[in-house]
Parts: sequence; C-alpha cells; structure tokens
Amino acid sequence: MQTDMVGTTRGGVGVWIFRVLLVAGAAFMVYTWFSPWWSAKVAVIPGDDHLVLHPWGVEAVAQVRANIDESAFEMPFPGVFAGFMWVYLAVCMLALAASLFVDKRISLGRIKVPLAVILIGLVGLSYMAAVGLALGIGELKAGWAGANFIGKSNVLEPQSGAKIKMVSDLKIGYWLALGAGAVLFVLAPLRGLFVRKPKV
Repeated sequence: MQTDMVGTTRGGVGVWIFRVLLVAGAAFMVYTWFSPWWSAKVAVIPGDDHLVLHPWGVEAVAQVRANIDESAFEMPFPGVFAGFMWVYLAVCMLALAASLFVDKRISLGRIKVPLAVILIGLVGLSYMAAVGLALGIGELKAGWAGANFIGKSNVLEPQSGAKIKMVSDLKIGYWLALGAGAVLFVLAPLRGLFVRKPKV
C-alpha cells in the first residue's frame, strides 16, 4: 500500500513537471510568434527595419509602401493569409491545452500512442514547417522581384525606375521560432517519462 502511494505521488509530480515544461514551450512559441523573423533596410530611408516579417505577414514603413510595389513583399493570398495564420496559432494553443488533460490513446497499427503525444508533436512539427515555408516563400517572392531575400539587393522604385539598395537578413526571432517548434516536437515523445500510463 505504501509503495503504491509513493508511486502515485511520483506520478503526480511527474505530470505537473511535464505540464510546466509544456506551458513553457507554448509560451516560448507565442513569444517567437511576435518576434520579427526577417527584416530589410532600404538605403535611402533613415533608420532600420523598414520591412519586417512576422508569421502573419510583412509590415512595411509608409515610405516603403509609397515607393516600392507592395506585391513584391506581400504574403500569398493577401487579405486571407493573415487571418489563416492567426487561426493556426489559436488551433495550436488549443491543441497544447487539450494535451494537458486528455488520456485517450490512438492505435497506429499495432502501437497505441497517447493522443496528447500526437497533438504536441503535430504542433511542434507544423511550427517548424511554418518557419521553413516562411523562408521558402520569402526567397520565391524576392526572386520574382529580382531581389535577394537574404543579403544585398537592388529593388526597383516603380515611379522613377531607379534601383534602390536594400539589405535584408533573418532575425534572431526566426531561429528562436525554429527552436520553439523543435522543443515542442521533442517534448512529445518525452511525455512518457513524466506521465505514466494509468493502471487498469
């Protein structure tokens, strides 16, 4: 009886440790969501970060919007993309919250995997994929505009036809976002070390 009580206590502590780790991972993901992933500086405009990429799209200062074709830095499906990405974040947070409490297991062939592990792993994997897609889409659109997504470029000013120098690079937020996805993806299989299968 005493051994069972000790095991139950340890199991309860393990559950709460994992919950703290998962909440910290979710908070890390939200932090990177609001951190700039990429920025560009246009030589003729004072200051820095004239174009800033976030997961939901690119923010540009007024001078850039007035002098550079917006299609060169807009994300796909303008007007829809930003809303889709905010819905994606909400779904990810709901999935992580649900994983804190669900005990259901799903059969994958001969193996039964906790639903919580699948939810956490999918969130981490999808976020890493989103980070990778952001880079791919940025490079593709920059190429269409005759510019470099990373490094030095000459972009066309549509009114005068002049070439304007631009320098762009990935921000620390990009790498942190990639790390946040990896943290959640790794936490998924580690759940079994903290949350034991309930005894029948």
